[in-house]
Amino acid sequence: MPAAWWSLPAARLFTLLDSTPEGLGGEAATRRRADPSRQARHAPGYAGALVAQFRSPLQLILVLGAASALLGRDWLNAAIVLAIVVLSSALSAADELRASRAVERLRARVAARATVLRDGVAREMAADAVVAGDVVLLSAGSLVPGDGIVLEARDFFVSQALLTGETFPVEKRPGPCAATATLAQRLNCVFRGTSVRSGTARVLIVASGEHTAIGEIAQRLTLRPPETSFERGLRQLGRLLLQIMVVVLVAVIAANLLMHRHGTETLLFAVALAVGISPELLPAIVAITLSRGAQRMARRGVIVRHPNAIENLGAMDVLCVDKTGTLTRGVIELDGALDTQGRADPEVLRLAHLNAALQTGLRNPIDEALVNSARQAGQTVDAQLKLDEIPYDFVRKRLGVVVRDGAQALLVVKGAVAEVLEVCTQYAAAGGDGVALDAAARAALDARFTDWSAQGYRVLALARRALPLREHYGHDDEAALTLCGFLLFFDPPDPAVVATLARLRALGVRTKIISGDNRHVAAHVAREVGIGGDALVTGAELAAMTDEALWQRAPATTLFAEVDPNQKERIIRALQKRGHTVGFLGDGINDAPALYAADAGISVDSATDVAKEAADFVMLEHGLDAVCEGIEEGRHTFANTLKYVFVTTSANFGNMVSMALASLYLPFLPLLAKQILLNNLLSDIPSMSIARDRVDRAWEDTPHRWNIALVRRVMVVLGLVSTAFDMLTFAVLLHFSETPERFRSAWFVESLLTELLVIFVVRSYRPFWRGRPSRAVLGSALAVAAIALLLPYAVPGRWFGLVPLPWPLLATVLAISVLYALVSELVKRPLYAHHGLGAPGAAAMPALADARHAVQS
Repeated sequence: MPAAWWSLPAARLFTLLDSTPEGLGGEAATRRRADPSRQARHAPGYAGALVAQFRSPLQLILVLGAASALLGRDWLNAAIVLAIVVLSSALSAADELRASRAVERLRARVAARATVLRDGVAREMAADAVVAGDVVLLSAGSLVPGDGIVLEARDFFVSQALLTGETFPVEKRPGPCAATATLAQRLNCVFRGTSVRSGTARVLIVASGEHTAIGEIAQRLTLRPPETSFERGLRQLGRLLLQIMVVVLVAVIAANLLMHRHGTETLLFAVALAVGISPELLPAIVAITLSRGAQRMARRGVIVRHPNAIENLGAMDVLCVDKTGTLTRGVIELDGALDTQGRADPEVLRLAHLNAALQTGLRNPIDEALVNSARQAGQTVDAQLKLDEIPYDFVRKRLGVVVRDGAQALLVVKGAVAEVLEVCTQYAAAGGDGVALDAAARAALDARFTDWSAQGYRVLALARRALPLREHYGHDDEAALTLCGFLLFFDPPDPAVVATLARLRALGVRTKIISGDNRHVAAHVAREVGIGGDALVTGAELAAMTDEALWQRAPATTLFAEVDPNQKERIIRALQKRGHTVGFLGDGINDAPALYAADAGISVDSATDVAKEAADFVMLEHGLDAVCEGIEEGRHTFANTLKYVFVTTSANFGNMVSMALASLYLPFLPLLAKQILLNNLLSDIPSMSIARDRVDRAWEDTPHRWNIALVRRVMVVLGLVSTAFDMLTFAVLLHFSETPERFRSAWFVESLLTELLVIFVVRSYRPFWRGRPSRAVLGSALAVAAIALLLPYAVPGRWFGLVPLPWPLLATVLAISVLYALVSELVKRPLYAHHGLGAPGAAAMPALADARHAVQS
């Protein structure tokens, strides 16, 4: 395509793209979708996932150790190390690939859609399937699937702040632009990722995928989504373990070289020791745990679009919602079409019906309620009457439809009361005569509006103006209108939502209302559902507030009313600034900025494409019950991830310190490198099943985050307890073991058994005999324990240098392991109590949260 394609006429572009105004043919579209550059964006297969495992520094260290063994002609050690590396990588790759594919299938259920002309027939398909040459039909709420030119447009406004930074939507219309026009100046172009705010259009897609404006930016820059607190915690944990690993590696190599030990054997031992301290399967555990969490949430009616946000949902302590359809039944009904005196008026209903039935923007419950009510009254609308439309936008907050009325045109405007009154100069008195709208009349109308709003009605104003017949009408015609009357809608509070809000409070989540509705209506609903509408801030007050003032005011405010989309985002940023993890539930075009800004953006399947694309979670059913279940699932998922970290870091740290100390005074290495790696591999088998483990109810009752201080304390304290028992084991083994092989065999069994037992100690803050592990955890731990006990007596044990143990020695090892579990249980209680876990009267686990995330009522 020419560089300045926006300057070419549409006919020329159709020729260059080998397309027609009826769109591409099916075969041509299929060929273009098969383009290699498009296929490259697909998720990698098993081979790619397997190769990716070897990008891990941990795996590379093991490979380096195996290479050292090969150079020293230690063929058996090299083969065993490589076999363990390949086996663990293969298992991790298989699990991660299965997890990623499951998540992708869930994402596909809520993927953005586009209406595309294929062979002249409008078809709905995934937005990612759109290719250059497609003709797409766009309307309010659509996400633009590619860069293209406007062929036809009707009051077509697009929000393109993503690319140009413009605050307000821009009107797009057909016709070439100058070749030198900037992105903001190309008024005939739409761009991928932008969203339609109002109107309709037919667009020829010129570029898709990586060839779009936003795709080129992504190629030039390394664009990353904001780091979640979960990812930040993983990064901090990785830094901690890397520091310990480097210290262990250097210290052991230096000490053993000073003792003039075999270089290759020492290097392999040190590398295995350093690797052994890290939770090498953590990426796989995280992927599997998040995937299982996403699948469980899908069964509960919540589709996870961004799995890493699951932890944010669990950590959420503030949920911001709109009232309509969330706190109310969401079934809006017209309660009255009234004249300016507050009396029922069929003419007001007729004009409102014209406006609602003939407008072509985004359909909404208010217009549907008007149409249904008018039909019940026997009214019909002739679509031929319509001459033009002045679409709704979020600045004017009104919608105009122009219809033929005899020899003239009639403009009917419906919208927010204040915005309609702003362009009215008269009001219809008795008999329909226009009376000047003076200050006294405005005060009386405002008092009536306030009274209706306080009763819970949503009130719209309706106005009209006679105009001469002409081809086009615009915003300038919205002047000198005559107020006809008011439309009263009622959406009663949902009685069930009171119990749901109580459930959220029990989960430590405060609910705040952020609504564009009138303050009186919003306050009425807030009081009805038990949130309270006294702590109120309006959009006007927000506009006059500095950011610092809002930071102080936002946490104590329960109701924000009459706010615009940018203010919603500002409120969420202010709450985040005060340390809260914020969720936002929205489904409209104007909710997209807030959904993107929130830690946990939540939308619904019936929402606009732009809202679903900005959200982290999409609920298949509207309602807060699904949010509660999602919160519990998020906490469940995070708890199991944290369990694995506790188990592996504490057990591995203790064993590694023990072996490092033992290597300094024993005349031989306490374990060979291949035995350390086999120990790690076997102990990771039950750890893999932690993703399916049960979670104590208290883990789900309070918001929680990564607490690196707690991870460090658990690792060091329980690890040193393990080391103390290891020293006891060494003393026993030196007394009873005549050979290094028997010493290593007994120590291998004891080390593996303690790592298995610590799973049951650490997995619950309660006494381990009262916690109920899942069948998978219990079964896999018992199976690995059996392997540990039998391996020294089996032929495969010889490959790893293990020898049979006398029964008295084996019984002693078992006794030490059980004693270790009991002592660890006793140490665990004050350790957890220090962080608020399992302390007397503690209802949950607040130590995993910042103090600012404590339960507030």
